[in-house]
Amino acid sequence: MRRHRALAVIATCLILFAAQARGQQPVHRVGVLTAIEVPENTHALLDGLRERGYVVGGNLQIEYRYSQGRTEQIPALVAELVAFGPEVIVATGPQNTVAVHAAAPTAPLVFLRVPDPVAIGLVESLAHPGGNVTGFTGQVPEGFDGKQLQFLKALVPQASRIAVLINPTNPSHQRGKARLPEFGRLLGVDLAIVEASKSDQLDTAFETAHAKAAEAIHVLGDPLPFIQSAKVVELAARYQLPAMYYDRQHVLDGGLRSYGPKPSDLWRRSAAYVDKILKGEKAGDLPVEQPTRFYLVVNLKTAAALGLTIPPSILARADEVIE
Repeated sequence: MRRHRALAVIATCLILFAAQARGQQPVHRVGVLTAIEVPENTHALLDGLRERGYVVGGNLQIEYRYSQGRTEQIPALVAELVAFGPEVIVATGPQNTVAVHAAAPTAPLVFLRVPDPVAIGLVESLAHPGGNVTGFTGQVPEGFDGKQLQFLKALVPQASRIAVLINPTNPSHQRGKARLPEFGRLLGVDLAIVEASKSDQLDTAFETAHAKAAEAIHVLGDPLPFIQSAKVVELAARYQLPAMYYDRQHVLDGGLRSYGPKPSDLWRRSAAYVDKILKGEKAGDLPVEQPTRFYLVVNLKTAAALGLTIPPSILARADEVIE
């Protein structure tokens, strides 16, 4: 009888100890700064973290901030995230990432969709980032814009002038702008730069492209055109400009064609780096990774509206065709 009581006491103690241990499990804090809330991306991040044992509301707290493409709001949003005391911050795009790093240079930082982090001073090299920063580039830095322009030219082979929409506040755009004349020479087209850093400047940018007799337009990846996707697509249709986009969302909204990495893939992969940092690894020791795959999406309905025939070779390469 005493033996049974002793075993019961031991079992109760073990249960209480286990419960106490669970109660003392550390709650990790992660901050996220991105342009807008995209459920597919949020789910990809949470799924990746869940696979590694993290549960929001249990051993994990995540604080989100959305810049909405308004660069003037970014410093205040960064200050709010830093005040939250995160162990690691996830930031998307050059503007958000640079702002986080400037405000909290010692905070572990995982970036997404930054085209050339070496060029803008975020990391020393892709293989050995150094400091407290690592992440996932949004494109292959060397010649990616040229590849997109090549795809666009294949759709409008007669085009002699193509407009390129850039955001002058995007440091990656400023760097890429210098290479555009070279891409133009290789393709035998004149590239006309048009700029927009705010929503109300998009109309003027497309009006300028039209006034410069552009026969197509290349929209560089950036939070502003992504947030204003429907408006950008409508402007391209209004001026009858075949357009190449970076984000698939534009094509879903009626745009002609996109070519770039799938954002949700990068968000899911970022969970692995967040996990490693939370477990004590230094961000700067984790190599910056590039996209493993680029997705080509084509909208046949839009092509027909523009009087374009998509070459069979392009359709064969497309990952998604919208009819």
